[in-house]
Amino acid sequence: MHRREFLIRTATAAGAAWLSSKSILNALAEQALGKKFSASDTVTLGGTGIKTSRLAMGTGTVGVGHHSHQTALGVKGLSDLLLNGYDHGLRFFDAADSYGSHPHVAEALKHVQRDKVTVLTKSWARDPDTMRADLDRFRRELGVDYIDVCLMHCLTEGDWTERYKGVMDVLSEAKQKRIIRAHGCSCHSIEALRAAAKSPWVEVDLARINPIGSHMDADPATVVSVLKEMKAAGKAVVGMKILGQGDLSKRQNEAIKYALSLGILDAFTIGAESKQEQEDLIGRIAAA
Repeated sequence: MHRREFLIRTATAAGAAWLSSKSILNALAEQALGKKFSASDTVTLGGTGIKTSRLAMGTGTVGVGHHSHQTALGVKGLSDLLLNGYDHGLRFFDAADSYGSHPHVAEALKHVQRDKVTVLTKSWARDPDTMRADLDRFRRELGVDYIDVCLMHCLTEGDWTERYKGVMDVLSEAKQKRIIRAHGCSCHSIEALRAAAKSPWVEVDLARINPIGSHMDADPATVVSVLKEMKAAGKAVVGMKILGQGDLSKRQNEAIKYALSLGILDAFTIGAESKQEQEDLIGRIAAA
């Protein structure tokens, strides 16, 4: 029996009594990874046909009230950071109205080919008229004719697919008109996440996942089981809170290995606050 197999079988059968949780994670990750990953790998988001980079550049670490850690860099500062990522092969811009990051993304988009990047943004709209207005405003703020992915932001209700059907219909119509390329949601409760997994309407889900359950909808095992259901249904699963909103800042390698080892994330988003942080992150993903 190979040592790797011995570690995994022992962890399963004996409850890992003599192995630390970190050792188990590393052993499982090593087996599951099986190949080299890169932040700039080209991935396809579920069944949407959208091709982008494995790593999305988050613009909303603690994003609320049209402000975030990233927007605090200023329009030029965050734009330069996005362009630095672009120069390193990153093609996924993760924005949101609540982060206030549309002007910053718009500035970066002036310097790249529009069809070479994926722009994801999110709306808090909970009624059809507000969503229609948001789609028009978002495109003006971003300086684009279309948005690649538009999500309903921060859903918490277990019955959201019925309660907000009117909003969903607006996004479906927008897709037909090629105003957006794909629609979906970000969830902030396990009930909402389960509803998203069962909804044929959801094409892209932004899900909170990390190995310690920090800022997540439930414990990691429960969330992973729902995400597997999503993946099996052909939905795009994009991970967020990979570093637990900073709680895993001293355990980044562990958190990144965990995300990559799951085999269910099409991509994941992490918000850097400097070029050094961004390039360090890119290096850590390659080293995983």
